[in-house]
Amino acid sequence: MSVSELRLIKNSAEYLPQAERKRIPKRTRGIYVLYKYRPKTDMYDVVYVGMAGGEKKAGIGGRLRSHVQRKKRHWTHFSAYEVWDNIREDEVRELEGILRHLYRFDSRANKLAVQKKFNKLQHIHNQSKEKLWLNPPNEE
Repeated sequence: MSVSELRLIKNSAEYLPQAERKRIPKRTRGIYVLYKYRPKTDMYDVVYVGMAGGEKKAGIGGRLRSHVQRKKRHWTHFSAYEVWDNIREDEVRELEGILRHLYRFDSRANKLAVQKKFNKLQHIHNQSKEKLWLNPPNEE
């Protein structure tokens, strides 16, 4: 895993095969992405975006293990992004919500779970429309 100078992300491991999930330390908190590798195109399709709060059974490693047990054939690789210790669980949930929101209408990303909209983001979007954030007044 590489060390980062990013504000939210402390470490990352990207595009690792399923078998490498054991390399993720226990109780790792953050965001993970499951992919289906397409050898013909040498591309990785996102099939799921999830989060782990870091509790005993809910670390990224534990979440990956549960996905292998239940949905092994739907994904081949994963990426994991560990957050810094001072990042609260609700902040991790917000990151996950935004990422899942981006993929909710992607047909390939719906193989493992129906992606729901991120209600907090939808609320902000609606407020922004009301404040004309997307439609500023004409400059004269």
